[in-house]
Formats: sequence, C-alpha cells, structure tokens
Amino acid sequence: MIQIGEYNTLEILRETSVGLFLGDDDGNDILLPNKYMPEHYEIGDTLAVFCYLDHEERPIATTLTPKITKDTFALLKAVEVNNIGAFLDWGLEKHLFVPFKEQARKMEAGKWYLVYAYLDDETDRMVASSKTNQYMDNDVLTVEAYQEVELIVSRFTEIGVEVIINQKHKGLVYNDEIFEDLKLGQHIKGYVKKIREDHKIDISLQPIGFKNLEPASQKVLEAIKRNHGFLGLHDKSNPEDIKAILGMSKKSFKKAIGVLYKNKQILIKEDGISLV
Repeated sequence: MIQIGEYNTLEILRETSVGLFLGDDDGNDILLPNKYMPEHYEIGDTLAVFCYLDHEERPIATTLTPKITKDTFALLKAVEVNNIGAFLDWGLEKHLFVPFKEQARKMEAGKWYLVYAYLDDETDRMVASSKTNQYMDNDVLTVEAYQEVELIVSRFTEIGVEVIINQKHKGLVYNDEIFEDLKLGQHIKGYVKKIREDHKIDISLQPIGFKNLEPASQKVLEAIKRNHGFLGLHDKSNPEDIKAILGMSKKSFKKAIGVLYKNKQILIKEDGISLV
C-alpha cells in the first residue's frame, strides 16, 4: 500500500505525457509529474519518493524533500492565514494545513511554529497541529537511563527547556545544566540522565558519568593551551566564571581538573591551573 505522508520506494511502471506512473507490490499506482522525473531511468527501476495529496486532493509523488513527514515534529513557518485555518511552508508546492482547532494560539503569517504532522482520518490528507503535547507519550517509554537520544527544543520554562525525545517523549533539561544558547525547534543530541517514577525524563546535553570526564578534561586542557599555559580558574572559582569561560558546570570542571592532575598534566595553584 502506498503510504501518504511518507517516503515510498516504488517501481516505475510506465511513462505517459504527464509523467511516470509508479507502483507498489499490491498493484497500487501513483503519478510522478514530469517536473520530478529523473534525467535517466528505465521501466522497472525503483525510486524513493514522498507521497501526499495535491491541490485537487489527488495522491501525487514528488522527489522534493519535505521539512516534515507523518507522525513527526518540526519548526515551520506560517505563510498564510485565512478563514479556515493556517498554512505552513513544508517544502512542497501545496502548503501544510493547520485547522483552527489544532492551533495552540491563533497563528500569524510570517511567524514560526513547532508542529506535529499527522494524517487526517476523514480527508486522508496531511495536516498539522501546534498542540504538540497531545502527541508525546511518556506512558510507555522506549528509552533508558544514560542512552544517547535525538532532541528537538520545544518550549522554554522557568526551570529549564522542554525537549521532544526521539520524536516520541517529553523531557526536560534544567537551566543550570545548559551552557549554550538554544533555539525553538533546534535539533540536538542529548542523554537520558534520569527517568522518574512518574515517567518524567531528565535530560543532559553532556554525556553522563565517566563518559563526561574525557571530553571535559580535553576542553580544559585546550583552554589552558590557548591561554599560554595558564588558566585563572580553580576549584574555588565562581560557577558563573567557569560557565562563561569554559561552557561547563563547576562540578564538571572540578572532575576534569582532577583527571588532568591525576594524569600529571597540570599543576593546581591558588590562583589557577597551569600546564606541567
């Protein structure tokens, strides 16, 4: 079956005046218009195409790359708002529709919104929702502690930054563990720091435990070298100074210099640390 809103690998069945007809193993076919035809092809070749409904609600294939696919999240720009809803630029000719009932707040043309795309049961067309919380599920978790995960920045709160984990779950990075500027919709890597009894997930942007020592130690060592062999930071330095200079927490810094000292790579003095 040809899946709307997804990539499909289909066989070239025949060539017509309007384009190539592609088919699956179940006897279904779909048109790939002339403008998307590859330069070189043969009947029987297979093509990876994205399938969706065109302006006349007909299934159509394209070789364009959409900015979002079915059952995923992405940050998209609203290009039009009218009396039936909003329309987002998702990289295809026909814009992605967001009904008013699926808007967390009324959308405005020219602004960016984090949305979830899904297939509408009634129309069988792709639509989107900015009410993203309802599409994240922490009841059945597919991640475990210390696992590396893919994150999307979804919301800024007083205590930290909420993230979407592996396009499925909701997590939180606490403010005191963020050492870089994050933006809404940004894709970053992270690590599962803790899974709580209520299935809330704490996320770290740095590797957990001993894995964090090596990159942190290397970062401190490189900073000392750049500063002509001396760095005016030590275990009693202000955490904000450490964060500003090295982009890490005081806890990570103390662990890092402990490793370097143990390896006899640095000397720890009252006013800072220096290379041996």
